Amino acid sequence: MTEWSRSMTRITATLRATRGEGLSFSWHGRSISILLSILVSASLVLAGQGVTGSVNPTGALTPLERRVCSRLKKQTIRSVTQKLASTEMEGRGTATAGGERAARYLAEQFTRWRLKPLGDNGSYLQAIRFRASQVSADTTLRVGKRDLRYGPDFVLAPPLPADGTVVKGELVFVGYGVVSTGHGRDDLVGLDLKDKIVVLMRGTPQGVDEAAWKKVSGRQTVFGRILGQGPAALIITNAGLSEQPYSLLAGYMTRRSVALNSSPAPLFKAPPVVITSDRGAEDLFSGLTTSYGALRSKAENGEFVSQPLAKAATLSVRVRQEEAIGSNVAAVVEGGDPALRDQAVVFSAHYDAFGSGPDGRIYPGAADNALGVGTMLSIAQAFAKSRVCPRRSIIFLAVTGEEHGLLGAEHWVSHPTWPMEKICAAINFDGVGTETYGIVRRIVGFGAEYSDLGETLRWAASATDNIVLPDPLPEEQAFYRSDHYAFVKKGIPALMLMGAPQMERTALISRVKKWLVTDYHQTSDIVRPEWNWEGPRRLAVVGLLMGMRIAAADALPSWWPSAPFRRSAAAAPR
Repeated sequence: MTEWSRSMTRITATLRATRGEGLSFSWHGRSISILLSILVSASLVLAGQGVTGSVNPTGALTPLERRVCSRLKKQTIRSVTQKLASTEMEGRGTATAGGERAARYLAEQFTRWRLKPLGDNGSYLQAIRFRASQVSADTTLRVGKRDLRYGPDFVLAPPLPADGTVVKGELVFVGYGVVSTGHGRDDLVGLDLKDKIVVLMRGTPQGVDEAAWKKVSGRQTVFGRILGQGPAALIITNAGLSEQPYSLLAGYMTRRSVALNSSPAPLFKAPPVVITSDRGAEDLFSGLTTSYGALRSKAENGEFVSQPLAKAATLSVRVRQEEAIGSNVAAVVEGGDPALRDQAVVFSAHYDAFGSGPDGRIYPGAADNALGVGTMLSIAQAFAKSRVCPRRSIIFLAVTGEEHGLLGAEHWVSHPTWPMEKICAAINFDGVGTETYGIVRRIVGFGAEYSDLGETLRWAASATDNIVLPDPLPEEQAFYRSDHYAFVKKGIPALMLMGAPQMERTALISRVKKWLVTDYHQTSDIVRPEWNWEGPRRLAVVGLLMGMRIAAADALPSWWPSAPFRRSAAAAPR
């Protein structure tokens, strides 16, 4: 999740607290710092500082476990990943033709392996109704006699206004928008913001304590205070960061957005929020005695710069909206124990990516997350080819809509095709492709510290010559940001698996950083010829062994007493 989306989530919380209502935010991802967490942890191990934890003393692999593992093929991971990331799938956008083509392909694989369907009406597909929105390029922001261009000069932040929205108002510049006695400043003093278009800049002035400034300048605080005064719209300038420039923000904001059709409309109508490029910001101040650049420099030097701009702006919004159908894909290997077969372990991975952009370019989503789906399907194939009948059932769930907020997973747990009270654990595959950098030797299980699934993971890792690493950046809350968390909210123990090889630290850092800058959620997230497919196969083996042990155990997985996700005993599988 980007810093912007985290901030919008905080704004939502503020409005919900002050108004009793909320805003919806429809884009979902992971921040660079989260994606680097596996890199950091691998680096710690390479430096001799890793933490392996205790190993569950359940013994070595059984002959059956070895046999099933031998059926797990890296060729399957490669072929599924390549197919999903091909141009034929058109980026697998949620509720698009390419996305549904990918869903049917996954269903075909389950059919080939003769897994039992777990979708609607005896099929593998679970239909989901979505609302899709796309801001049109003819959306305009006119300032005086200048027309700013949608995309290069400005974008709209979610939640999107309704089609045909027109907002007019006088521009008022509020600097950083900070009110703080500790800093001796009130950027809103003497300003009337009612029905105005408020222009706000992000950043930190020189000479202030950054930690203290962060507390008073957080978007939750600043936006909440401004919105409480009833502005017609907000315009955010200087929003880009060195690792997240305006061009990257604009790339996300101009893409199609998707929400569940069943999601209620917000009761509180939020004013439009606009983000400008530096060039767009200069146009806001054109014709004035002081330029935007000059005012920004003054603000950075600690000077008071807030003022009415004595000019008006008009925002005209055009949004194409449609209802569309997308699909989760689900299959099950039924358990063989009459007393336990109605209980199930879920393997999940999201197959959606971002489809194609307004310019027609395709976002293949190879590492994120065609690779995760390929890894999960290799486990499904291994079960099928081994003709294994575990005590408990094993569900394989390929979900859509993850990139828009875990939508497919949220729909499945709300409309399950297997009784939720009978789901005993969930294991999720989602990542950035570090498994393909070499032979996986390091495993991070996000959420492993909350339940005894962590013990099962440590056993499976030890049995396969891997080391389990703790989440090195728990403050980034990566555990909450992929499809397994939909199960966690229902009280079901779950974790997400990611892997990395043992390689030279500098080379690992350089490769991940380059990918994050150039490829993450971009058109260049493609299958690379140098990928090592044995890496994801080894991660799949760890996941497979965990699933087998959970399915065979007498006792159910359980949260540790300190975990905040425990469900009541009455809701536990039995």
